[in-house]
Amino acid sequence: MLEYTHNFKKEKLMFKSVFTKYLTTFTLIILFSFIILIIVVSSLITNYSRESKWKMMDKSAEMAASSLQAYLSLSGEDDIHMVISRFHMKISNNLDNIAKLADSTVFIIDAEGYLITSSNENLIRKDRFFSEDILKNIKEGKSDYYKISKMDGTFDQLMLNYFYIIRGDSEYGADVKAIIMVSSPDITVTDNDLTSKMIKTIISVSLWIFLAALISVYFISERIVEPLKQISTAAKNFAKGKFDARVTVTGHDEVAELAETFNNMADALARLEEMRSTFLANVSHDLRTPMTTISGFVDGILDGTIPEEKHTYYLMIISSEVRRLSRLVNSLLQLSRMEAGETKLKIVDFNLSEKARQILISFESKIEDKKLEIEFNNDDDLYVNADTDAIHQVIYNLMDNAIKFTPEGGTITITLKPHIIDKRNKKAVFSIRNTGPGIPAEEIPFLFERFYKSDRSRGLDKTGTGLGLYIVKTTLRNHGEDIKAFSEPGKYTEFTFTLPLVEKNTDKK
Repeated sequence: MLEYTHNFKKEKLMFKSVFTKYLTTFTLIILFSFIILIIVVSSLITNYSRESKWKMMDKSAEMAASSLQAYLSLSGEDDIHMVISRFHMKISNNLDNIAKLADSTVFIIDAEGYLITSSNENLIRKDRFFSEDILKNIKEGKSDYYKISKMDGTFDQLMLNYFYIIRGDSEYGADVKAIIMVSSPDITVTDNDLTSKMIKTIISVSLWIFLAALISVYFISERIVEPLKQISTAAKNFAKGKFDARVTVTGHDEVAELAETFNNMADALARLEEMRSTFLANVSHDLRTPMTTISGFVDGILDGTIPEEKHTYYLMIISSEVRRLSRLVNSLLQLSRMEAGETKLKIVDFNLSEKARQILISFESKIEDKKLEIEFNNDDDLYVNADTDAIHQVIYNLMDNAIKFTPEGGTITITLKPHIIDKRNKKAVFSIRNTGPGIPAEEIPFLFERFYKSDRSRGLDKTGTGLGLYIVKTTLRNHGEDIKAFSEPGKYTEFTFTLPLVEKNTDKK
C-alpha cells in the first residue's frame, strides 16, 4: 500500500511538473506577446495621432498666416502691433475659429519674442514669451528642437508645437515680422483615456485567450502524460517479470509513436521471456534425459542387470547420448562466445561447392533412413571468401533442419549459383529447399531469434534447443551477409544466404 501511494505521488508529481512547464511556457509567451502588442499598438496609435495632429496644426498655421498677411496688406502698415491693434476683434475671431478647428491654441509672437495675441486671452502675457535662445533657433529654422517640448518652461506640460514665420523682403534675421505658433497638448497626455481603454481591452482579450490556452495546455499535457504514466507502470511490471502490460496508442504523433515502440518492445520481451522459459525447459529435458539414460545403463552394466553380451550395444547408446550432450554444451558455449563478441573469423578462400558436398555426404545414413530424394544443382564450383569452419556449421545446421522436417520420401533441393551485381560486387548464392509442412507466414519473422522453435505445435523437433538458426544468422551477419527464409505451408520451406564470390584458384584441389 505504501509503495502504491509512493508511485501514485510520483506520477502526480510528474504530471504537475509537465503541466507546470507547459503552463509557464504558454503564460510567458502570451504575456510577452501581449506586452509587445500593447507597446506596438500604442506606438502606432500615438504616431498616427501625432501625424494627423501635425497636419491639422500645419493647416491652421497657414490659415492664420494668410489671414494676418491679408490684414497687413489691407492696412498698408509694416508694424505688426499696429495692424493687430487696428483689426484686433477680427483677428481674434479668426484665431478663435482656427484654434477650434485644430483643437489647439494659436499664438502670434513678434520678432522680439513678445506675445502679441492668441486664441486664448488668458495666456496673453506682457513679458517675453520666448527666450532669446528659442527665438534665435526658430528664426534660423531650427524649430524641430521644440516640436514636442515645454518651451523651456513656457508651458506646464509637453506640447506639440508648430511654427510659421512671416517674413518681409529678405530671408532671415531682423526682417522677421511675426511668428505664428500653433500648440496643442501632446497626444500621450490628451489620449490617456484612449490608451487606457485600449490597454484594458487588450488585457481583457488576453485573459480570455489565456483561459483558452490553459484549457488547451491541460488537455495537451494529459494527452502527453497519460501514455508516459502507462509506460512507467508497464516498465515497473516488466521489472517484476510481468510482460502483459501494454500502452494505449491514440493518434499519429511522436507520443503515439513512442507508445507503439514501447508496445513492440514489450512484445519482443514477452516473446524472449517465453522462448527463454521454453529454452530452459528444453535444455533441462535434453540434459536430464541423456543423463538418466547414461546413469541407468551404467548402473545396469555395473550391477550385472545387463548381460555381458549386450554391453557393447548399450555402450554405443551411452556414447550417442554423450555426443548429444556434447553438442548441446557446444551450442551453448558458442552462443555465449558470440554474444560476448569473442568469436574471431579466419577468412580464407575455399570451395563452397565441395564443402556442401562433403556435409551432404555426412548425412547419408539419415537420408537413406527417410528415403529422401536429393537434388544438387551446381554448374561450376563456387569459391568464396569466408571462415570455412563457421560456414561449415551454417550449412550443416541448414541441412540438418531440412532433413529433420522433410517427411519420408520427400525431396531436398540444394542450389549453388553465382550472382554478379557489378565488377566489385559478386556473390555466391546458397539455397536449400525441402518439401514438407512448411512454416506459417506469421512465424517467419521470428525464425532466427534465440530459443525460437517453429514446430512447437507439431513436435517434430524434440531434440532441438532453438539455437541453430540464431547461430546461423549471427555467423552470416559477422561475415557481413544475411539469410532469408521462404515458405508455403503444406508445400516447401527454403533458406537462402550469400557469401562473397572469388575467382577460382586452380592451384587448390
